Amino acid sequence: MNILGISEGFHDAAVCVLRNNKIIFASQAERFSGVKNDKWIHSNQLPKTEKYKPDVIAFYEKPFRKNLRRLYSGQGWKKNTTNFDVSFGHHESHAAAGYYTSPFNECNVLVIDAIGEWDTISIWKGSVQNGYMGQRTHTLKKIKSWKYPYSLGLLYSAITQRIGLKPNEDEYITMGMAAFGEPIHNLEDQLWKNNHKGVGNIFPKARSEDLAASVQDLYERELLKLVEMCPHENLVIMGGCALNCVANSKITGKNIWIMPAPGDAGSALGAAALVRKQKLEWKSPYLGTPIFNSVNVKSVVQELLDNKVCGLASGRAEFGPRALGNRSLLGDPRHDIKDTVNDIKQRQKFRPFAPAILEEYADEYFDGPMNEYMQFVAKAKHDYSSVTHVDGTARVQVVKKDCSSLIRQVLEEWHERTGCPMLLNTSLNIKGKPMVNTWEDAKEFSKLYNVAIF
Repeated sequence: MNILGISEGFHDAAVCVLRNNKIIFASQAERFSGVKNDKWIHSNQLPKTEKYKPDVIAFYEKPFRKNLRRLYSGQGWKKNTTNFDVSFGHHESHAAAGYYTSPFNECNVLVIDAIGEWDTISIWKGSVQNGYMGQRTHTLKKIKSWKYPYSLGLLYSAITQRIGLKPNEDEYITMGMAAFGEPIHNLEDQLWKNNHKGVGNIFPKARSEDLAASVQDLYERELLKLVEMCPHENLVIMGGCALNCVANSKITGKNIWIMPAPGDAGSALGAAALVRKQKLEWKSPYLGTPIFNSVNVKSVVQELLDNKVCGLASGRAEFGPRALGNRSLLGDPRHDIKDTVNDIKQRQKFRPFAPAILEEYADEYFDGPMNEYMQFVAKAKHDYSSVTHVDGTARVQVVKKDCSSLIRQVLEEWHERTGCPMLLNTSLNIKGKPMVNTWEDAKEFSKLYNVAIF
């Protein structure tokens, strides 16, 4: 059975294809259109899926319910243009994308985002049941939810806009800015207000850094309260807010899974999974457009040894917002090259970069929660300023021995030549643009920014 899952119409559109329980393809529309967080499926995306001739097309939302809420909130009616066979709730699709890719049969799923139809936060129970003729089915049951207008995600986006950044896109910058401020502003009452159109000039004399710190502090406190309401030791976190790696790191006593595309894009996968209600064969996040090229690892390392920044564009593109080796810019973390990379990427100078490190050396260099998807922050034990934030933390990518990305081979060669087991790793793009998708994109990037791409 081939199932096409679609997320489209509001934010970060994506498609995925399942063949029974195997994920065949998954990719965001932005990679094809060049428009960051593009809300519409791109025409060049569809041939990637049509060849599988889907038996069922599943949509990630309930369009009629969504539009009723939009009318209530003053956003107006939006005509749905997607043809589909079945549809599932927004938060249900989020929860399913996490649960059906997780290593857990039994767990709680916590979904936090801006808003779907009406839910803004929801808690689910994932469990296994014996179905027809003894076939095991994996089911999700919602056990608690919070409704609009109460929304952690909307408030976080509204504060992002208040400090001069782009809402629904630059929240990760707000998170990074928070380390430079103090949480001195009380925002709790604002949670209950309609924040779709922002918060105006709230706290007009406030520093942007302090507003960022205040909303981050509020989010962290509320997140920990929500986690306490999830009794199972296994916890799945989904929704756009699951990308808040600083807050995720404050959670203790849980086995945590976050699917690498926890936002709306990942819900395309969730909608498809809900058709079968069985666990998916999750192997890696490398599910997008392939680039077939032969890369000389020694040449990559030599470029880095010459103190140059270079790019990797090889294999299948990552599904989700994090560059995990197949669409990455790399640099030598032993030198202060942060400004150089920020200049290439046209980013704010204060923003840190992430280290990619060989699994076997991670605990030697960092202390705290770490995984292969950059979903937590850990304290650095050594002074590598290019990959460490002002608060001494880093968003570490642990590159495991069985990692299918070329970055594992590059790191091994780099470690052998330098004794250093890590590299600076950031996404192969510039600010406001999606990551490189095709080899043509890579060549254009190389030409524009004078960076060697392998």
